Amino acid sequence: MNRSAIDLWVGIFVAIGLAAIVFLALKVGNLTSFNTDASYRLDARFDNIGGLKVRAPVKAAGVVVGRVDRIRLDPKTYEAVVGLKIDNGYQFTKDSIASILTSGLLGEVYIGIDAGGDTVMLADGGTIAKTQSAVVLEKLIGQFLFDKASNAGSGK
Repeated sequence: MNRSAIDLWVGIFVAIGLAAIVFLALKVGNLTSFNTDASYRLDARFDNIGGLKVRAPVKAAGVVVGRVDRIRLDPKTYEAVVGLKIDNGYQFTKDSIASILTSGLLGEVYIGIDAGGDTVMLADGGTIAKTQSAVVLEKLIGQFLFDKASNAGSGK
């Protein structure tokens, strides 16, 4: 094999390697948007969103059905308003429940939607009325320790 053929194959290998690195970096950062399907927008209000971030997945029965589009604070109610972009292939009923969940102990934070039994579906721009806020592990540990300290101080 001559020198130019070797250089060509090395160049092709390097280009494939760089493309794989870029693809993996976008996949890890949840920045891939190869899905060109149309989507509709829903809102959900939470008291506490924990570590939820924009572009976090929205899952139903473990299947990714959308992404978190935006997060803002309502200045009147002081609730977090989370905007969701749901793929058009998935419809949810008006009595669906949105919960902020975590994959494992230190995993990613995502929104899980549990479908209800109503016959009326949520439309574009609708709001999920029933929500369950994030469970903050630090707060639970603090309450547990405070409870143990108060029980020890009272002589129980």
